[in-house]
Amino acid sequence: MLPIEVFTCFPGQMWDKVLSKVKKAVVFMDDKCAESLHWNGGATSVFEAGARNLKEFSSFEAGGENEPKAVFVVSTLLKGRTADIIKDIIGLSHFQYCVVFTTVAHSIQLFANNVTAELEGNPVFERFEEKLSEWMGDMNYTAEVIHAPVVFAPVSPQLLLTPTFAHLFPLLPQDLKTINIKRTEKKRFVSLTDVDMQSLTPELQIEIKTLASAVNSMFESTSTREESFAVGPMSRLIAGELANHPQAKSRRKTATNKASIVFIDRTLDLTGAAGHHGDSLVEKILTVLQPLPGHTTDVQVDMQELTNLQHIPDSQPTLAPGCLAQTQSSTARLLWETMLASKQKEAVMEVRRQLVEAASKENLPIKMSLGRVTPEQLCSYVQLFKSSWGALESNCGVLQLGLATAQTLRHPTLPRWDACLAFERLLLQALGDSDFAGVLRQLLPLMKPRGEEGSSSESSSGSRLGEDECGPDELLVLLVYLYSLAGEAQPADDEEVEKVERELIGALTLVVTRETELSPLLQKLTGCGSPEELTMERAHTAVEGVFETLKELSHARDHLKQFTSVYTASDGVHQATYRPFLRQVLEEIFHPDRPECPDIEHMSGGLTDLLKTGFSMFMKVSRPHPSDHGLLFLFLVGGVTPSELRLIREVVSAHKPGTQVLVLSTRLLRPTDVPELLFTTQRLVPDIGV
Repeated sequence: MLPIEVFTCFPGQMWDKVLSKVKKAVVFMDDKCAESLHWNGGATSVFEAGARNLKEFSSFEAGGENEPKAVFVVSTLLKGRTADIIKDIIGLSHFQYCVVFTTVAHSIQLFANNVTAELEGNPVFERFEEKLSEWMGDMNYTAEVIHAPVVFAPVSPQLLLTPTFAHLFPLLPQDLKTINIKRTEKKRFVSLTDVDMQSLTPELQIEIKTLASAVNSMFESTSTREESFAVGPMSRLIAGELANHPQAKSRRKTATNKASIVFIDRTLDLTGAAGHHGDSLVEKILTVLQPLPGHTTDVQVDMQELTNLQHIPDSQPTLAPGCLAQTQSSTARLLWETMLASKQKEAVMEVRRQLVEAASKENLPIKMSLGRVTPEQLCSYVQLFKSSWGALESNCGVLQLGLATAQTLRHPTLPRWDACLAFERLLLQALGDSDFAGVLRQLLPLMKPRGEEGSSSESSSGSRLGEDECGPDELLVLLVYLYSLAGEAQPADDEEVEKVERELIGALTLVVTRETELSPLLQKLTGCGSPEELTMERAHTAVEGVFETLKELSHARDHLKQFTSVYTASDGVHQATYRPFLRQVLEEIFHPDRPECPDIEHMSGGLTDLLKTGFSMFMKVSRPHPSDHGLLFLFLVGGVTPSELRLIREVVSAHKPGTQVLVLSTRLLRPTDVPELLFTTQRLVPDIGV
């Protein structure tokens, strides 16, 4: 059995392919590839490989007069907007040698050009090479187009993310209505489980094919034969695409290593994604600190405390931010892994221990203090490094993680996390005792515009005196949490539910329109960049759209036979609890009796598998099971939370300690990502750069 490290090294090997071409080149890279690079050695690795410069992939960038070589790294098809930008950059430059790397395989580029026949060579790439030479102004100049699946970001040894697919999210019932509009009445799908690849939009088909192709590349590189399983409609489409991938069929015949991969739809458990019950330091860091521009995972860490710069309120920072991705220092990398996999208390203690150890090693005058870790204490340790440039440079990674922790623990909005957690617990208990209208009504007192109820002290940003009060973003997260559990409440009168919903829509509309500054989520939701643009009518329409989506959430598990609930009601002795979907799936996979689960569907990749499945109905033929192999991949389509990573580790060590588990996912989730993915994402028409 291959060690898991072989797979976590794969993203770096793909980047090596790119880095082998960047010597003396100006490198242009789009945001999605830049985020992958960020976790694979960062910009440092590009400059160490000999690049002259690293620039944004934009029509407003160009190479200098004495820079004859360019390398483009893109996550899109080589047509439309992407081709236009490359043409613009070349037109403003003096290149004589261009290399283009695309994460989209040639077979998918053909599919995007409506070519279904198997063609020899790489005609799309060859044609684009001709265009590059043409744009450079001389057909004798050198042009190369290469496929490199640089889509994976090794965030930890247990986790690979795919920033390229950060907005890929399982479809919702309203998407089914959109699909059905274009179909004749007799051919309309009854549920999302009936939807096949051909009925999806071309953009979504290309997105799914590219993801399956990237996973296939990883298995090909490691000579792995996988058995694919799926839980949920979108997972079924991706697993089916992987199982039937043209190259995968030939690979499986010769592959020497074996593994199982289980794809799971995020929509089957939105309670876990929107909830604040994780007890995870990293979840809080991701929630309260600002994201790095252009990134979906990493955040900006204010480095001012390591300088003598004066803090000027409301001024634009002049100092480059720190971040969580520490690829250069092994000590910092281990600390990040501990922070990601531990409970908050253990993680904070480890941050302090590492800071103390680093200061002692550098002979800095540290004052030891035991007991509770405070943000002030962490900052005082960090500031010791200000006096020594050598100490600061050699411990920069640990210092960034120390500052991220301190800035999170003292962040003014952190009390809202505990307020949301307390309210979620209250809702969880109320679900078993009242009907849904009664539980919904408990949200009404929270729907108050900022600064109401006698709060005279309002800051310019519109934040309230009571920092633990929920803003519109938190209210949307609570609504997702509650509606994802709607099916667990006592039967309710539909008219009564509608009446309360109308009251909530009105109250939430008022909350949104009274904001003095619109959060990124509200800007996407309303389509307005500032409060001045936002009318009551636009806010009301947006909020009504939110409730249309919310009403469908409790039906996500309707097609399942076994994993139908994520809720355990109170029995009079124990309180009602949330039962993570992921825990249920893993406990089923690792059950010693290896029962056949109707909800974990095996995706056959050929005639042999189909025959096995058919014969098993009347002969004793063992069907493939996810626990057949010592190596298990879990792919969470739509995102995974830091606390779920810890849960996976705990379940595996309790039930089958010898199994190696590698988690793959489209993104690392914070609670506020969930409303964005549900209410503002074009799930059927992802941006493929055309």
